[in-house]
This record gives sequence, C-alpha cells and structure tokens, in this order.
Amino acid sequence: MTVPTRSQPDPSPLSRSRLLHWQIVTLALMVVGYTGCYLCRSNFSVTLNLIADSLVEQGYQPEAARIHLGTIATIGTLAYALGKFVTGSLADFLGGRRNILGGMLGSVLFTLWFACRGTLPLFSLAWAGNRVVQSLCWTGMVKITGKWFAFSSYGTAMGVISLSYLFGDAAARWFMGLLLGWGFGWREVFFTAAGVLFAFFALNWLWLRESPVAIGLSEPAASPLSVYGSEGGDARPATLASLLRPLLTSPQFIVVCLLSLGLTLLRETFGTWSPAYFADTINASSAQAAGHSAWFPLSGGASVLVAGWLGDRLGKLGRAAVIVAGCLLTAGVLSILGTADFAADSLAPVWLVGLTGFLMLGPYSYLAGAISLDLGGKQGGATACGIIDGVGYLGAMAAGDSVARLSVKYGWHGAFQALAAVALLPSAAAVVYFWLQRKRAT
Repeated sequence: MTVPTRSQPDPSPLSRSRLLHWQIVTLALMVVGYTGCYLCRSNFSVTLNLIADSLVEQGYQPEAARIHLGTIATIGTLAYALGKFVTGSLADFLGGRRNILGGMLGSVLFTLWFACRGTLPLFSLAWAGNRVVQSLCWTGMVKITGKWFAFSSYGTAMGVISLSYLFGDAAARWFMGLLLGWGFGWREVFFTAAGVLFAFFALNWLWLRESPVAIGLSEPAASPLSVYGSEGGDARPATLASLLRPLLTSPQFIVVCLLSLGLTLLRETFGTWSPAYFADTINASSAQAAGHSAWFPLSGGASVLVAGWLGDRLGKLGRAAVIVAGCLLTAGVLSILGTADFAADSLAPVWLVGLTGFLMLGPYSYLAGAISLDLGGKQGGATACGIIDGVGYLGAMAAGDSVARLSVKYGWHGAFQALAAVALLPSAAAVVYFWLQRKRAT
C-alpha cells in the first residue's frame, strides 16, 4: 500500500510485509477506538427521549425539555467545532497518538460525569467537555494516517477509517438499542458506553504507534499536491504562520470548507434527531427508534466504499463529480421527507433516511479525510482536517436548538423542508469545486 520516495531505495519484501502488517494493525486500532468514541457520542441521541422524560419528571414541559436538550446538543457542537480549530494544529506539532489517547480517556471521564449529574447546567458542562476532548481524536487519526500511508493510498486508508463513524456508529446504535430493549435506563447506557471506550483506550495505549519510524521503518511519500509544495512531506511545521497561510489562501480549501459547512449540518441533524423523528412519525419505541437510526450511518458506510471506488475510477474529476451528484440528490430526498405523509407503522421514513445517508455521507467523507491529506500532506493534513471539520461543525450548531424549535413549531415536515433548502448550499459549493478541479486538471 506504500509508494517509496525517489530518495529512498525500494524496501525489501520483508520490510514491505512488516509495514503492511503494521498498517493493518494501525487502521484496526483507530477504527475500534473511534467506534468507541461514537458509543460516548451517539448515546445522547439514542437516549434523548428518555433523558427528556426524566426532565419532565423534574417538572419541565415536554416541549421545553426537547428544546433544552436541543440547546445542549448545540452547545456540544460548538465545543466540538472550536476544539477542531485547535486540535488539528496540536496534532501537526505534537503528534497524532497523544491526540487520540487524550481524547478517548477524556471522553470516558466526561461520559461518566454526565451520567452522574441530574440538572441541565451540569448536563451542558459535561456534554460540552465530552465533545471538546473528542475533537482531539479525528485530527490525530488523520495525522497518523499521513505518516503511515503513501499519498496513493490516502483514499483507501481514510475510507476504512471513515467506517468507524459510519458502520461504527451503526453498531453503537444497534448495541445501545439492545441495552434499552433489555430494560437499561439512560444512565446505565452511558455507564456501559464509558466502560467499552475505556477498554478500547487500553488497546490503543498498548499498540498504537505514531509512525513507521517507531518500528524501524521509513515513512511513505507525502502528497505531491500539497499546498506546501516540497515541504508537504515534513512531519512537523516550522511555525504556526507557515502552517496556516498556504491553506487559508487556497481557493480549493475555502470551497471545501463551505461544503463541510452544509454537509456537516445535515449529518449532525440526522445523527441527533433521527430517533426522535422515528418515535414521533411512526410511533417507534425507544429501542426501535435507536435501531432504525442505525440505517443512516450504516448506509453511509456503504456510500463511503462506493464513493471511494467511483472517485478512483472516474479520473481526476471523479471525487468532484461524486460530490456534485450526491449533494443534488440529497436535496431531492429531503424534499420528499418534507412533503410526504407516512402511516404510523410505515418503514418508508426509515428507508428514506437511509437513502439520504447513502447519497450524502460518501461525498462528506472526502472532506476531512483524503482531501485534507491531499491539501495538507504530512505537515498540515491534521490542521486542514481540523479547520474543514471546525467550519462544518460551526454550521452544524443549527442541528441542535434550531431543528428542535423547527420541529416543535412546524412539525417534522417544516424541519425537513428547511433542510432541503440548506442542502442547496453544499450543492452550489460542489459545482464550484468541480469547476476549480476541472480548471486545475486542464
């Protein structure tokens, strides 16, 4: 999976075999670790109705409880977004392994704190803290991927890692749905999620390595398309200014940030509210709604694999073309969700939400993955990822409080009609990105 640099001799068959073995181990550890992070992230969405019920028992009105929890989701998203702007540069200067381990352990502690508290202010603090520390993990994984894999393998490697927040999220939701079906309360779900993540933290602490240098091998070549030119292969930037300036003056980077703004808002909306949507629309129980909500990330995992394959097969403009098609079709499906009426026991909303995940999450996975490494290389890949994701999650703040208010005031039809309009922003940005890529290719 590696491509040696011209200044290095071809590695021996034994070295290639050893490197491949450690690349597989590294990918597996990061996928497992980030899947554990989603247990301590999707738990809020899966148990949201149960947490709302506990607030109603404290004297809150049901509508007010939903809006308060939407506000907590918004606060958490803001904390996550702000964290991304910092943690990417931390990984580029200090290394990705520290990011990953710190984020996992911090998430365990904040999840336990959330489950031990019972008031809205403390819920807000615990959830914000959880999201801040989790922002360390993805940028750390991007940094490590840039060191372990050659640029020719960025798409494959990041596609596999992306399965951690898609198939991993689906597995986490399915698992928590089982727990709820067995009679677990929301606090017991949180405690269990924290315990599983701590076990995954221990595995990464024991075996995750920063780069092939740690096992006596050379690092593969960096992307020749990096905005840093010949310095893109440097593992550590010289100064913060030299790290940020080339990215912030790149038109392609700016457009990718706009794409992230719209697509992250849509993704976070489904991640947060799909269980509540299924409970309200088709009268699903909490356990059923948790299971139904897994179809969004599950179909997104299939989308990542298909989008990766198509992007490679369609040539230089492949990724750009996939992004344009995915954004436009997503807007169409959201329009259907915003206008169609469904029977109480219908599975049509479940399939349409799953279809949305399939159309949208493949293009979304490019942004803070392979495209970040293409633009940033080893030197600034984590920073590119952090800024792209950070901008996206600033937009995703509307997925909490704003969607809660829309669903309360206008119903889910009104909320999805608004989301269909929002989907036009990434669609327009996708067309511009395609044009820039075509201009560059010619």
